[in-house]
Amino acid sequence: MATITIRETLFQAAISLAANKLRSALTTLGVAVGVFSIIAVMTALDAVERSVATGLSSLGANTFQIQKYPATVFGSRHQQDLYANRKDINWQQALLFRKFMGAKASGIGFVITKQASQARFANRSTNPDVIMTGGDENFAKANGFDLSDGRNMNANDIQYASNIAVLGSEVAVSLFGLGENPLNRQIKVDGKVYTVIGIFSKKGAAFGQSQDNFVLIPITRYLDQVNEKSSLSITVEARSQKEYPATIDQAIGAMRLARGLTVRQTNDFEIRTNESLIESFREIQNTISVGAFIISFMALLTAGVGIMNIMLVSVTERTREIGIRMSIGAPRQTILRQFLLEALLLSIGGGLVGIAAGAGAGNLVALNFNLPMMFPWGWMFAAIIVCSAIGISFGIFPAWKAANLDPVVALRSSK
Repeated sequence: MATITIRETLFQAAISLAANKLRSALTTLGVAVGVFSIIAVMTALDAVERSVATGLSSLGANTFQIQKYPATVFGSRHQQDLYANRKDINWQQALLFRKFMGAKASGIGFVITKQASQARFANRSTNPDVIMTGGDENFAKANGFDLSDGRNMNANDIQYASNIAVLGSEVAVSLFGLGENPLNRQIKVDGKVYTVIGIFSKKGAAFGQSQDNFVLIPITRYLDQVNEKSSLSITVEARSQKEYPATIDQAIGAMRLARGLTVRQTNDFEIRTNESLIESFREIQNTISVGAFIISFMALLTAGVGIMNIMLVSVTERTREIGIRMSIGAPRQTILRQFLLEALLLSIGGGLVGIAAGAGAGNLVALNFNLPMMFPWGWMFAAIIVCSAIGISFGIFPAWKAANLDPVVALRSSK
């Protein structure tokens, strides 16, 4: 019997809300905006977090990089200019670094890149978004690349600046399709001709960017033909996780010597480790999350006040209806339950709309940056709980007011 009563009460609450569609929709929209802001942000951040984890695994647990710039550049214009005014890490410094490190690392690779290049073969061409990369014979090992066909660059290729290239899988498919053999074919990149000697296995995306859309040539030829003024990045692989901290310390010392820094001068280069990337990401994530929480809190608070106002208006408009129901035996508990359910339906309805829109918007952002789709189920359930709490908190007073109307006075009302 209790189940039937609750079902009937819920049905009556839905009918009452449907009778005022525009008012109900506007009230629901207020809740939806608040939920949308937090769900959209957290969906996008969860997708970025998964991409960061994938990117870190691709770098390797024992790997770190030495660069001119930090992983992320924030702060004042002055701070950004300090990084920009640093000397580039050049080829001579990279060679000195390798010499000073000796056998203290398992592998040391050099790399330098140029964005927005275009590769051509016969009448086929890639989009102008290929990353032109100069590397040494240790590039593949230091960056976790395997060959699917052909050979890797060797020390002679680097020494003599050979006119060769190893293609990322995405570039190989764009130029040669799936059936044609690219080996020993000549391609053009930005007008320069290179002979293909190998193809890297597909590696996928990391940090929202494809790791397969690049052309690798000997770094010596890159510096001679492409851009000799760019700053190199040095990838260092420690021999083991146990030796990882000591290898970083040794690398800092070796780089300071290679850069000619005195004891009093601070480092003019950055060490990018897995931990530093995670820390940088979390700083960004926390800042964005705080902003989203503030916006969401204000929107939900406003929506809650709106629900209370709408329900108070509804009580006033339906005073005579309440009096009639009480006069024919409806208990106060039923009246209170109906108005409370109406507030709850408005709040949860808005929450569901906000969740759907937020998850959709967050995943659209993720897809736009080649990030994996995510559905933050924990945040979705939390949003439903919060919306339920708002509906009950802001609906309890109007419901109590309706349940405590004097039936005689209510029947005299013209409304």
